[in-house]
Amino acid sequence: MTNQLNGRRNCLTACALALSAFAFAQGAQAQEAWPSKPIRLVVPFTPGGVTDTSGRLVAEHLSKRLGQQVIVDNKPGASGNIGTGQVATAAADGYTLLLGFDGTMVINPHVFAKVPFDTLKDFAPVGKIGDATLILVANPDVPAKNLTELIELSKTQSGGLSYGTSGTGGTPHIAGELLKARTGANLTHIPYKGGGQAMTDVIGGSIPLVYTAVAGAHGHVKSGKLRAIAVSSAKRSNSLPDTPTFAESGVPDFVVNSWVGILAPAKTPAPVLERLTTELNAVLNDPVVREKLQLLGIEASPGSAEQFRDDLKRDLARYALVVKTAGIKLD
Repeated sequence: MTNQLNGRRNCLTACALALSAFAFAQGAQAQEAWPSKPIRLVVPFTPGGVTDTSGRLVAEHLSKRLGQQVIVDNKPGASGNIGTGQVATAAADGYTLLLGFDGTMVINPHVFAKVPFDTLKDFAPVGKIGDATLILVANPDVPAKNLTELIELSKTQSGGLSYGTSGTGGTPHIAGELLKARTGANLTHIPYKGGGQAMTDVIGGSIPLVYTAVAGAHGHVKSGKLRAIAVSSAKRSNSLPDTPTFAESGVPDFVVNSWVGILAPAKTPAPVLERLTTELNAVLNDPVVREKLQLLGIEASPGSAEQFRDDLKRDLARYALVVKTAGIKLD
């Protein structure tokens, strides 16, 4: 009997030791320092634009804080849908991230018949990098000095006042259509293949208005080649402090910014996401980074992942109605 008991004790001890060893190995593996290899930041656009440049700036400073290189990987195509779709199906291990852009994340799902991702289901928000303030500008010969006068003027034009943007379905286009819906302004959208030609035409008088980013219009407003009507941010732009917001001009709660942020594939481990959010906020609070982003026309917006998710939900919901009302579609 004693031998049997001793045998059972030995067996139980051996099992306990084996389980402890297994648990220790699992725990050690789970707690393996992240990141242990380079991280890929997918930018779903070609190199050189504002979105790409902001991503590279943040990647450079994240690399220093994480102790691993954050490598920018450009995957352009289909207005950002291709690269975004690739991240949606990537391994959720913290080694593949997405530079999200508002046009792709919250407008494309409404203007394309089908996109290869679900903004809310396929991604875990890390945090917003910043907002690019949009502005409505006019040729100086337009006989309207402010938004109220501009809206009234538009209603006297049989074909409406034309406003140019960088293209159909972009954030400036959505902002213009939202302005029409909110104010009854008689505006006609003129899409361009990029903002450069639209800016040339409004300065030359071929079109009366352009909706664009402050960064692209700032110099022309300062030189007097264009008249600033209003900015569609919650507060005035630091670079154009004399230009009122749409809210100040009589359109309450009219806030439409373009933005960039970082997201990870859904089901990325919570500790990884928390570390990424912490380090991203540290980068965005760096005065050097904030200044460089401002030169790109982006106001740094450190905050929580939950705030970013709320922004995604809000924009998806409100832009759906604008797109449907305006009948905006892309192939």
